[in-house]
Order: sequence, then structure tokens, then C-alpha cells
Amino acid sequence: MVCLGNICRSPLAEGILQHKADKAGLDWKVDSAGTAHYHIGEAPHMLSQKVAKMNGVDISSQQCRQFKKEDMLAFEKIYVMDSENYINVKHISRELWDENKVELLLNELHPGRNMSVPDPWYGTEEGYHKVYKMISDACEVIIQKYGASVTKGNGQH
Repeated sequence: MVCLGNICRSPLAEGILQHKADKAGLDWKVDSAGTAHYHIGEAPHMLSQKVAKMNGVDISSQQCRQFKKEDMLAFEKIYVMDSENYINVKHISRELWDENKVELLLNELHPGRNMSVPDPWYGTEEGYHKVYKMISDACEVIIQKYGASVTKGNGQH
């Protein structure tokens, strides 16, 4: 899960998908990163943490990190929150770029529409609730789509 600062959207996406995968009995490792270097080592935004906790998801132990090109090899699927971060991931990945692995998260809900998960950073708590719902709905599709084809415990997704 990738956004710009790894402080608002992608930590939520990591927490939500990991929570849903765990509930489904899937042995998945979900991670998140940012394409910028603004918040490395910081915890997710307090409103991301608050909204996640209100929905039964604890993201307080996450630490922001920057996306690195080796992530292209380390993960089977990379979801980005918007087109700008898609371009950033491609640029950072350089020779390791694999377009088959990278997708805009909301394309799981709205295939081919390339819609962005809006960045709630400058908004109010309400924006974080809206973003949580969008991400949660997309993650539910991911669980249904990839979880159904996975044997429990094998870690492939």
C-alpha cells in the first residue's frame, strides 16, 4: 500500500487489509510505504489512528517508511492511492518496475477508472472516515478476489 507520505492513507490501507486477511485466516504480510521522505520513522497521523481504532483496527505500532525499488521484488501486489504515486513508484523502481504488480487501489472497486483515494491530510476528521470507507470497501474486494483462490496458510496472494 503506497501513498505520498505514508502517514494517512497507506497506513490505513495496510491496517485494514491486514485485519481483513487475518480475520479470513489468510497468511498475508501487508505493508505500506510512501514515495516521499517526509515522515520516515513517524507513527501514522493521529486521525488515521483514531478512525482505524474506531473501526477495530490498531495501526499505532506502524512506522512510516519510504518506498524502495526492492519493494517491487518483495511484494506480489503493490496498490497505490493515486496516479501521482503510481508514477512515483515507477520512477523509484527504475529497472525493477513491473507494471503487472502495480494497481490503483480503487480500481478494485471501479475497474479501469483510475480513481484516487483522496488525501485527507489537510481536511477534517470527516475526510478520514470517508477515506477509511473507500479503502475498506476496496480491501474487501481484494480479500474476495485473491483470498478465495488461496489455500489457508500458504502465504500466496
